[in-house]
Amino acid sequence: MTQFDTDIVIAGGGLAGATLALALARTMPSLRVTVIEAFPLSPDALPDDYQPSYDARSTALAWGSRGIYERLGLWERLSEQATAIRDIHVSDRGRFGVTRLSAAEHGQPALGYVVDNRWLGLSLMGALLEQPSVTWRAPARVIDVAPLAEGARVHLSEDDAETALTAQCLVVADGGRSGLRETLGFQPRHHDYGENALIANVTTEQPHGGIAWERFTDHGPMALLPMGGNGPAANQSALVWTLDDEQLDDILSLDDAGKLSRLQARFGWRLGRFTHIGACQHYPLKLTTVSESVRPGIVLVGNAAHTLHPVAGQGFNLALRGLMALVERFAQAQANGEPLGRLSVLGAYQRDHQADWQQTVGFSDSLIRLFGARIPVLGAARDAGLAGLDLMPGAKRWFARRAMGLGRRQHGAGSNAPEAGS
Repeated sequence: MTQFDTDIVIAGGGLAGATLALALARTMPSLRVTVIEAFPLSPDALPDDYQPSYDARSTALAWGSRGIYERLGLWERLSEQATAIRDIHVSDRGRFGVTRLSAAEHGQPALGYVVDNRWLGLSLMGALLEQPSVTWRAPARVIDVAPLAEGARVHLSEDDAETALTAQCLVVADGGRSGLRETLGFQPRHHDYGENALIANVTTEQPHGGIAWERFTDHGPMALLPMGGNGPAANQSALVWTLDDEQLDDILSLDDAGKLSRLQARFGWRLGRFTHIGACQHYPLKLTTVSESVRPGIVLVGNAAHTLHPVAGQGFNLALRGLMALVERFAQAQANGEPLGRLSVLGAYQRDHQADWQQTVGFSDSLIRLFGARIPVLGAARDAGLAGLDLMPGAKRWFARRAMGLGRRQHGAGSNAPEAGS
């Protein structure tokens, strides 16, 4: 077999890339993994006195994703700064349609969790620094790839010089906006929703009670995810607000009091008065997919393979399930003495993951198209659909399982468990 400088190169050390590196280290400790990251490593991995910033961005982890991090030995640490989502309240503002999903109805303590991105990143970094099989090269970036007989030669820009290393496989995990995907010749498909996501953290007069709110309004859908802990007085939430270009410009032109007033008018008074809004960030909303995510020696994962609308909260959870499916295929190939970058190995991974991403993308996109539409007849259909979920336990259970990330078999590091809940 060809001798390589390393076994797996992961381009991107963010949440997806770091999770993959940890899963490989825990599942296949003899495998040499090299992570290429554009930003220098943080010197303050897991400070004992960690305090999240009010303006910290966060990620919603579905219940199934908790299971993944448990199997990787990371959940105990993550749970220190995780806020449980115990209920999801879905409604159409100004109309009668509403449905409620409760963790208690499914015998679970939570439907999911909201975790500060920086805490998630630091927790992953702390665990990875303990893995002797994982090497970091940062700051550095992948600039080109040349195919080899059973792998790839990865060209890097590092310390103002170009270097190269050979590997059995390159995993592209640096997001959907880095350009590496296109540099390597993958052709993404984009659907522009014609809207933007405004992201901010907010404080409400009443505590959130562990409830996530999916609110569909005449000015687009919005979500409020509970943050700041599970205590009875916790009243901070993460806001995702969908706005068209004109509405976004209007909101951004307002001072904080004006933003809060406009948010109050759109969301309503279910959590009392909105009392504080943090720094606002925004980005255009697109559904991005690729028809092929693998080639000999190369595989796309995470946002490099699919980017979803954030209101449905499915993107990172879908990525995690894909990462675990890839780890399983790598482990099988190693056990069989096959090169990890062989197309038959990567093609099997793509087939494993394809049904999951097709269903999840379809679920997320259909939800946004239906509830984002401002056509009266669709408003009546939405009301009927939401009311029907409460009246049809089977349909409601299906909807809840999608939200919990249990719609497909739960992949895990070395796991052969059947589909959760089956």
